[in-house]
Amino acid sequence: MKFKSKALNILTSNIDTDQIIPARHLTGISKTGLGVYLFEDLPNNPLDAIEHDDCQIIITLENFGCGSSREHAVWSITDRGFNAVVAASFARIFEENCYNNALVPVVLTIQEIEEISNFKGEIEIDVDAQILKTDKEYKFELDSLKKEFILKGGFMKFLDAKVPEIKAWEATKV
Repeated sequence: MKFKSKALNILTSNIDTDQIIPARHLTGISKTGLGVYLFEDLPNNPLDAIEHDDCQIIITLENFGCGSSREHAVWSITDRGFNAVVAASFARIFEENCYNNALVPVVLTIQEIEEISNFKGEIEIDVDAQILKTDKEYKFELDSLKKEFILKGGFMKFLDAKVPEIKAWEATKV
């Protein structure tokens, strides 16, 4: 799985889930329709700038997704068309929600993030090879099992793909 796009730079630390999507918009359990509220309460909302159109990658700093543990934060990011977030670190539950919902959590160093944020062209992310490319290549690590969740479209789709194997195995036990 590969994708290529320009990136939306939000070079701020400790962006919490309330800044990603305000709690007042968490009135349902649907994964769709939340993208319109993305970063609504973040000071100087980066989505107000026209140049974010068609971006599939968010670049930020450390502790992204801290605060309340709500899956809606990831849903709002993917609903807006983003496929990856590049950060120095993620809050643990937010990172789990990324894997479960096929949002690629790319962890790089602050120095690498600074270099990438200054790159003006399109960035390519190769999930299989775990490489981010600008005019340079940056290696990142994904949990090997959870990487499969991303490649299958999220945890539930990963499990759904296992159903035929489970049924075949059950048939041998009868």
